[in-house]
Amino acid sequence: MPAVSEFLRRHTGMVHGLARRVLRNAEDAEDAVQDIFLDVWRSAHRYDATLGSETTFVTTIARRRLVDRVRRATVRPAAQSLEDPAMLASEEDTSVELREAAAIAQNALDQLKPEQREVLQLSLGQGRTHEEIASSIGIPLGTVKSHARRGLLRLREMLGVKADDPGGAR
Repeated sequence: MPAVSEFLRRHTGMVHGLARRVLRNAEDAEDAVQDIFLDVWRSAHRYDATLGSETTFVTTIARRRLVDRVRRATVRPAAQSLEDPAMLASEEDTSVELREAAAIAQNALDQLKPEQREVLQLSLGQGRTHEEIASSIGIPLGTVKSHARRGLLRLREMLGVKADDPGGAR
């Protein structure tokens, strides 16, 4: 199973970093990482390289599972009746929308300067801190921060996100 080992080697750090940031507890993060990779394995048949990178696919699943964990851990209001047709969302529609959004985001990321793209992939894709990025690629911390800021501003511009809209609405 060298392919599985290579896949895990490439993505475990990013998933674990993301889990640690979201859950803030080492034990919960370890459990979440295992659950995430089980879900990735179960969902592997849905991966389409033409719609986004392998990293994007794994990150999307990881973020969704982590959000699910956080939601389960918090107190929720009483459940609403599922008899209301407006409450029933088509999983297929959501999946298509997600793939389209991922493809658009990946296309925008591909258009960034290589140094900006590298910093954002390490930061957003692998969950590394600016300090970790600076030491791993051998550039000053200030340069990493500049690349990250300029890259994010350029992505916002390409994706049509208003600068004064922190929620990202178009």
